[in-house]
Amino acid sequence: MWIHKTPGIPDDLFERIDDVPITKEEARVIQISKARLSEGNLVYDIGCGSGSITVEAGLQIGKTGKIFAVDIDPKAIELTKKNLEKFGIKNVELILSDAKQSIKDLPQADTIFLGGTGGDTKDIVTLCYSKLKSGGRIVIGVILIETMYAVLDVIYKLGFSDVDITQVTISKSKKTSTGTMMLARNPVTIISSTKN
Repeated sequence: MWIHKTPGIPDDLFERIDDVPITKEEARVIQISKARLSEGNLVYDIGCGSGSITVEAGLQIGKTGKIFAVDIDPKAIELTKKNLEKFGIKNVELILSDAKQSIKDLPQADTIFLGGTGGDTKDIVTLCYSKLKSGGRIVIGVILIETMYAVLDVIYKLGFSDVDITQVTISKSKKTSTGTMMLARNPVTIISSTKN
């Protein structure tokens, strides 16, 4: 389905439903880049939504890697499953659960992606810290200013290093009857860091 080595699968190639979020193509590419994935990595995708990060990470870590994709919404898990099948990704275990319950039972991770987590992102980051291997990476995509503040507060308190904050504002073209216009998407802040 996706024959390229580079990330950046177009959004319209993914199965989608209105009430399950997707990490948009350009923000996803940056998150995958910030994760610094390698063949054979063990990865979590917490708040996997439509599974776009799970699919892209699965392609990067190869058949020897493993991903645990977690979401509390059964529709998200079902949609992620459809996208994994569509792109032929088999190295993923889907977990329908509250992240705070499931993270503690997972093996140590090389990389953790953290997305739609409701209002408990700070608690989940703390749990993730205990499950990251030394030198492991965490990549968090946030939209709300309050979530960004909470995440940065806990990341600095836990002693993560190499903290990088990147905010992206993407505009995509749309054809109109008179030409092409650019439509802005919501800004996304991507916070990435390394466990010492």
